[in-house]
Amino acid sequence: MESLKLSKEKLGDFVSKLTDKELLVPQKEGEALKFAPLAGEDMPELDYENTSVPPKNAVFPHTETMLQFELGKMDMQVAAGDEKEKVLLGVRPCDARAMVIIDNLFTWDVDDPYYVDKREKSTVVGLACHEPCSNCFCTSVGGGPASTEGLDVLLTDLGDSYLVQPLSEKGEVLCQAGADVLEKASDADIQGAEKAHEEAANKISRHIDTAGIPENLPSLWEHELWEEVSRSCLGCGICTFLCPTCHCFDMQDEVEGFEGRRCRTWDSCMFSEYTMHASGHNPRHSRRERTRNRINHKYSYYVDKFDVIACVGCGRCINLCPVNIDILDILSKVREAL
Repeated sequence: MESLKLSKEKLGDFVSKLTDKELLVPQKEGEALKFAPLAGEDMPELDYENTSVPPKNAVFPHTETMLQFELGKMDMQVAAGDEKEKVLLGVRPCDARAMVIIDNLFTWDVDDPYYVDKREKSTVVGLACHEPCSNCFCTSVGGGPASTEGLDVLLTDLGDSYLVQPLSEKGEVLCQAGADVLEKASDADIQGAEKAHEEAANKISRHIDTAGIPENLPSLWEHELWEEVSRSCLGCGICTFLCPTCHCFDMQDEVEGFEGRRCRTWDSCMFSEYTMHASGHNPRHSRRERTRNRINHKYSYYVDKFDVIACVGCGRCINLCPVNIDILDILSKVREAL
C-alpha cells in the first residue's frame, strides 16, 4: 500500500473527515492520560510518550451491559451489535499489539460477540514511538517502537508532518476519506521514517531475555522468590487494571425495581476475592500466590495456550506501581533461579 504524508497543519482537516465515526484520542483527565471521545472543535494532542491508561477500554469496556431483563418475564434484550464505528487515533504500537494478543482469548473456542463486535467496528491508527519511556521493553517480548501488528494505519512523526502508512483495508478506507488533505510521500519521507524507527529502537534501555522462561517457570512453583517479590505488594490491582493485555472480569446481575441487567466488569487476579470459593476456601490466599499466578499467567500459561507472551513491554505496571514493584526485576530473579 502506498505511503502518504499528512502535514500537521492539516491534522484538524483530516479529523474533520471522520465525523461519521466516534473518534477516540489521548486526553488528559486529572492526572491520567487516557483515550476519550474528541469533543467539538478540539484538536487531538499527539505529543506524548504513552497514555497512562491503555485504549483496551474501547473494545473491552471497564463495565459493560450484556443483556437487560424484566423480573417475571422470560424475554431478554441482548446488548451486542449496537456499537458505533470508532477510530482510535494515536495508539502506540505496544497497545495495538496487545489487542491482537487478547483477540486470542475472546475468539478462542467460542467468539465473544460483545468483544468481536467492538473490534470489527474499530479502526486503529497507530503512532510510532520516537521517545520510548524509561521502562519500555517492547523489543524483548516481540514488539518494537514501530511495530505494525494490530494497526490499520501507522503514523510516524517527521517533524512538521506525519508519514501515513495504510496497513489494512480499514486503513485504506480511512485514507480515502481524507484523500484531499493527504499527499504522496517521497522517498526522503520514507527514509526519514525508517531512520526514526531505528533511532527509537536504539533508545530502549531495558531488556530481558525471555528464552526458556515460559517452559521452565512452573518448575519454580514453591520457590522462595515469590515471597520475596510479593512482600511489598499492596494488592491494589493497578498493575492489572493498567495492563493492556489483562482481561479478567466478573459477571453480576443488577436489579432496580422490576428491571435488571447482567453486566461484566473488570476484575483482577491480584484481589483476594478473585479466587474466593463459596465455601470460604481461597487457593490464592496470600499475595505470594497471587503474584506467582500473575507472572505465570503472562509468561507461561498464555504461552502454552496461544503461543505468545501476554505482555507487550509497555512499562505501565512499573511506572505506576505505588510501591515500585518492577516486573523486569521479577523476571531477572526468575532467570537467576532457573
